[in-house]
Amino acid sequence: MGTGLIGGSWGLALKAVGYQGVRIGIDRRSILRRALQRGAIDEGHENLEAAVPGTDLIILAAPVGRISLLIPWFARQAQPSALVTDVGSVKSDICRRAKESFNSGALFLGGHPLAGKEISGIDAADAALFAQSSYALTPLKPADMEDARATAFCELIQRIGARPHVTTAEVHDRVVAYTSHLPQLLSTGLASLLSELKETRSMGSGGLAGPGLLDFTRLADSPYSLWRDILLTNRGNIQNAIDTFIQKLEEMKLRLSERAIEQDFKRAAHLRNRLKKR
Repeated sequence: MGTGLIGGSWGLALKAVGYQGVRIGIDRRSILRRALQRGAIDEGHENLEAAVPGTDLIILAAPVGRISLLIPWFARQAQPSALVTDVGSVKSDICRRAKESFNSGALFLGGHPLAGKEISGIDAADAALFAQSSYALTPLKPADMEDARATAFCELIQRIGARPHVTTAEVHDRVVAYTSHLPQLLSTGLASLLSELKETRSMGSGGLAGPGLLDFTRLADSPYSLWRDILLTNRGNIQNAIDTFIQKLEEMKLRLSERAIEQDFKRAAHLRNRLKKR
């Protein structure tokens, strides 16, 4: 596994729950050194060939595009008894590639921990990152969830504090376009707009901005390099989400002077309270 935010957090979480297996990281030398210092891995390798043989569980922690490119190689090289999973934020392309590549032997199970931060890298990794979060699983076919390897992985997900949620790759990508990708673009879009407007350019030096703006633009810290593959591979669903939100804003725009807009506030508060109770 890669040893950035998600891969490093997986390693730290496994250590925290007393996992007995050897945790192997694959990354650049400088990153592996830091991962070893933090205790996120037991050993590290700079090339795949040295790390994969004999491995029972392989977690592909890399950008979505990189995962798709690596899948055929892992299908050939993983031992037949292994489980191969990933942490990609978009599942359709990855699972489509896996269906073409995993025909026998190793089992592929798509995965996506719905947890993260606006910053990346091994120094941001956290053993508690997955606690109380949903962990999406997108099997290539429903029967795969009955395989002992998938069952064991579900149990491991629960041990690190997350909640397994089984769905299809297509449903996953439609939903996260609204619940993850759209929030990122709203935060990025608002921050970008404010940086362009003459009236708001001085906010960072004591202008008219309160804590609400800071909260709303937290995700704007996320770098494009982290989101490039996500935007490309889930573009259609994200475009639909943006169009739906634009329609919602247009409706609210027309109701600004009407009491009817109160219903939007009530629905919004109800959803917010549900999310806080999870």
